[in-house]
Amino acid sequence: MRVLALRDELTSRPFDDPGRWWPEFPDAVGGRDRVAGGTWCATDVPSGATALVLNRPQGRAAAPGAPSRGVLPLLAATHGVDWRAHVRVDGMAAFLLVLATPERLVTWDVDGDVVQEVAHDPGTVMVTSGGPEDRKAERHLAAFRAADHPAGWRALLQDGPPSDDPGALVVRHERDGQVFATVFGELLEAAPGRLRLSSSREPWTGGPWTDATFASG
Repeated sequence: MRVLALRDELTSRPFDDPGRWWPEFPDAVGGRDRVAGGTWCATDVPSGATALVLNRPQGRAAAPGAPSRGVLPLLAATHGVDWRAHVRVDGMAAFLLVLATPERLVTWDVDGDVVQEVAHDPGTVMVTSGGPEDRKAERHLAAFRAADHPAGWRALLQDGPPSDDPGALVVRHERDGQVFATVFGELLEAAPGRLRLSSSREPWTGGPWTDATFASG
């Protein structure tokens, strides 16, 4: 199973590169958001299950005191399709949760009480935050399906610098004195018991990526 995950976030929001950051999830590997403590992408190394969470800006905002969505990838990677039994999503801001395993690819689109679960056919799939970002799949999915992993996928990210166009693979938006941009890219290959991961904080450049391997036990 192969995944390319791009983190688009405020450039002022600090985070740590992927590692085993969570004692309560000792088998999980992912980058850690230093503000809320969760992650955008996590892999359970023994099973090879990988989960990602994407914001849904067009959906509802978080209620006061609601838990961070950053716990969702950790729960989904660890518990699989039963993740909803381990967290209350009441009050959470809208999100799209992706679970990729060697056997299946499932997404949950959650906005308030509405949950849309979709099981995807085998193959290369591109998932976005919705709205204008859906242009990414229209423009780039065919190229990813035709390219080799990982070198070909990495090369597709180097087509140009970050853009204000929401349909670009790597983005940079400046609004009201804040910058929201692609701040991290990771290419991972997961199988039960082993995770190979390559990552960069500037994935659109030709600079070297950091390689790491994680194994069970």
